[in-house]
Amino acid sequence: MKKLVKKLFTISFIGLLSLGLAACSNTPDNTTSDKASSIVDKDTWVIGLDDTFAPLGFRDIDGNLTGYDVDLATAMCKKLGKEVTLQPIDWSMKEAELSAGNIDLIWNGYTITSERKEKVDFSLPYLDNKQIVVVLADSSIQSKADLAGKKIGAQSESSAVTAMEKETELYKSFDGGKATTYEDNNQALMDLDIGRIDAVVADEVVIRYYISLKGSDKYRILDEDFGAEEYGVGFRKGDTSAVEAFNEAYNDLKEDGTLTAISEKWFGSDVSK
Repeated sequence: MKKLVKKLFTISFIGLLSLGLAACSNTPDNTTSDKASSIVDKDTWVIGLDDTFAPLGFRDIDGNLTGYDVDLATAMCKKLGKEVTLQPIDWSMKEAELSAGNIDLIWNGYTITSERKEKVDFSLPYLDNKQIVVVLADSSIQSKADLAGKKIGAQSESSAVTAMEKETELYKSFDGGKATTYEDNNQALMDLDIGRIDAVVADEVVIRYYISLKGSDKYRILDEDFGAEEYGVGFRKGDTSAVEAFNEAYNDLKEDGTLTAISEKWFGSDVSK
């Protein structure tokens, strides 16, 4: 009798354990499902940005987030009836932050590349850009070929690094066999100022803004660059509803003159696409 009771107890315990494990296994699926649902259904969009990327997204003298992309994101969310939360992030972790659901959009001078298209879905392009080379005015560097043997700075995990890596032989010829990377472009440009590095490769919009603040007589931009590119907004992979809603609203803002006004505020002319 005792053996029978023990056997029945064992069977019941295993059954309950199996149900418990099944319930636990359902939790990640539900979480994934929530993250995979379209942000079109959310009242607030959390936008991940680099808060040192002037003039697109940065902090003013009072510490407030401002910039071209910040104004554009605010106008876009208003158009779509969404509240906006600006979330500064480690730019090297941007895709991981998006995938984890910590942010809803990557929006701050985010270059559209084939490698990134494997990780995120992009909006239509909204701004043109180039990866340019800046040196001090009295530098002996006159061309890209002159970068061989020099210390070249760039932001970590940026499209500047990706663009340079495509020119394999030149990239390997840099001092150390690769670029010296920094958390943000500001740090790279400060090291250029004090002579720790010989050149910086970065987004044209950032370099020209930096030069406008520091003085054009101190720097020189090479005629050669590392290629033209376009900025887009990154969405979680598969959220086609959000991408479509964004693109439609963007075109509306273009037609009603909002994009022109924001562009002229930050660049002095209409550079929007």
